[in-house]
Amino acid sequence: MNKIAVYLSQHLSGDVSSAQSLRKLYATDGGILSIAPEIVAFPRVTNDIRKVARFTWQLAEKGHTVGVTTRGYGGDVTGAAIGKGIVVDTSKYLNGIIEIAVKDKLVHVQPGVSLSFLEESLKWQGSALPGASHRGIRNVSVGGAIANDSLGADGSVSDSIKKLEVVLANGDIIETGKLSRRDVNKKLGLQTFEGEIYRKLEGLLEDNETLIKQLAEDKTRDNTGYKRIAEVRAKDGSIDLTPLFVGSQGTLGIISEAVLKTQFYALDETLAVVVADSIQTGRDLSDRILELEPTELRVIDGALLRRAAKNGASFGLIGSVEKVGAVVLVRFNDFATRAQDHKLKKLRKLLKKINMNVIDSTERDPADFRTLTGIAVSLQLSASDDKVAMPIINGVSIPLNRCEEFEIAVGELGTKHHLELPLEYDAVAGVYNTFPLLDLDSVADKQKIFKLLTEYAALVDKCGGAFTADGAEGRLKANAAWATLDEAHARLYEQVREIFDPFGTLNPGVKQKAELRTLVASLRSSFDSASVL
Repeated sequence: MNKIAVYLSQHLSGDVSSAQSLRKLYATDGGILSIAPEIVAFPRVTNDIRKVARFTWQLAEKGHTVGVTTRGYGGDVTGAAIGKGIVVDTSKYLNGIIEIAVKDKLVHVQPGVSLSFLEESLKWQGSALPGASHRGIRNVSVGGAIANDSLGADGSVSDSIKKLEVVLANGDIIETGKLSRRDVNKKLGLQTFEGEIYRKLEGLLEDNETLIKQLAEDKTRDNTGYKRIAEVRAKDGSIDLTPLFVGSQGTLGIISEAVLKTQFYALDETLAVVVADSIQTGRDLSDRILELEPTELRVIDGALLRRAAKNGASFGLIGSVEKVGAVVLVRFNDFATRAQDHKLKKLRKLLKKINMNVIDSTERDPADFRTLTGIAVSLQLSASDDKVAMPIINGVSIPLNRCEEFEIAVGELGTKHHLELPLEYDAVAGVYNTFPLLDLDSVADKQKIFKLLTEYAALVDKCGGAFTADGAEGRLKANAAWATLDEAHARLYEQVREIFDPFGTLNPGVKQKAELRTLVASLRSSFDSASVL
C-alpha cells in the first residue's frame, strides 16, 4: 500500500485500498476508456469524502496534484467515472435512503443509492421519482444520475431536485437551494472558500451578463460545459447553485446528499406499439402522438430490430421484422386509469384515420412488450464477440423542425464511414441514440471512433442541436463537444470551473479538452458484451 493510501486508511472510517486487482477493476466504467487509479476509497460517512478532498487540496497547495473521481456503479459511458488519482466509490456504504416524507412528496437520499432500489422503495409508499426508470444494463446511482444529468425512461432525476449537500474541492460542505438577496449578501461576506465562490460568481455573472442572457434564452438541453450558469441567478437577485452541479460530473463538487421531489405512483400503465414503414414515418407519427402527452414515446429503427433478431431476440408481438421500417412505442402511466384509457382511445382514433394499426397492452400481455422496451439492453447482451454497439454517440438533441435533415445526414455519415447507424428517437425528450458496431481490436475502427465523434458532433451542431443532451461529455466526448463552442462560451465555462476547482483536483481530464494521443492511449484493448455488465 502506498503512502497516501496508508495515510487515508488511518484517517477515514471507511476502507482504502491500492491493491492492483482493485485498481484494475476500477480502471473501467461503462464506456470504452480505461484508466487505472492509484487508490480506491470507500467512504462510510460524508466526513470521509471531506477528508479526501481536504487532503488532495492541501497536496495541491504544495504543488502535488492528485485527482479525485467520484463514482457510483460505474455506468457512465464517457470516462467520467475513472481517473488516475483517487476513485471514491459511494455505492458501497453511502447508499441509503435517509427519509421518505410521503406527505411532503420528498425523499432524502445518499448519493450511492441505486435508482432501481429507490424506485422500488418509493413504490411501497405510493410514490415515484421521474427519471428513475432507466433502460440501461447497469445500476445507476442517484449521485451519478444528477452529476451526468442522464435521462430515464420518463425524464431526468435532476428535474426533481429540491436541494443538494455538496463537498467542495477543499473539503468544506455546502447546502444548495434558493437564497434570497439578503442571504446572498451574507454569503458574500464569509471569509471561507464558500464566500470566495459566491464573490467570484457575482463578478462572473456581471462581467458576462450579455452572454449569460443568451444562454438563458436558449432552451436546448445541453450538458457541454456549464450552461446552467444561466440558471443560477434569478431576476429578483436570488441565487441557487444547484443547477451548476447538474451535469458537472464531479468537476465542481461532490454530491454527498440529495433531497428530491416525488409524485404519486401509478400502479398501472398502458403500452402500445405501431409499426411504420420508415423511421421518418414513425417520427412524423410521434409528433402527433405527443399531443396526447404520453409518459414515454420512442421510435425504433427497424434495422435495430433486425440486428437484435439476428442475435436471437424474439419479437412475437409484431411478428417478422424483416420488412419493418420502424416501430413506435408509446407508454401512458397517468395516475388515473381513466385518463390512460381516454388517451388510448384517442390514439386508436388517430391511427384509424391514417389507416395504421396499433397493438396495445389491453389486448396483449404487457410482458410481450419487454423485448421492445429493453431493445438497447438486448442489443448489447446478445451481441456477437466480434463487434458490439459502442455507447459513444448517444444522447443528442435535435430541434423538431430539423429532425428529417438530421436523419438523412446520419445515413450519409454512416455510408461515408462504412457503418450502419440505426437510430432510436426519444420523442418526449427530443433525443436520438445511435448504435455503431465497432471493434476495438481493429486499428481501423479505433481510428474511426474519434473521426466519427468529431463529425457527428459537427453534424448535430449544424442542425441546431446539442451533442450532450442525455449525459455530459466526460473525457471521451469532450474534444468533439467543445469544438462546437465559440471562444466566449468556452472561456466562460473554464472560468466557472476555476472558481470551484482552482487547483484542478476534481475529476481532472473530464469536461476538458485533451490530447488525442492521450485518449487513444486510454482506449480499452477490447469492448464486448461483458464490458457493459
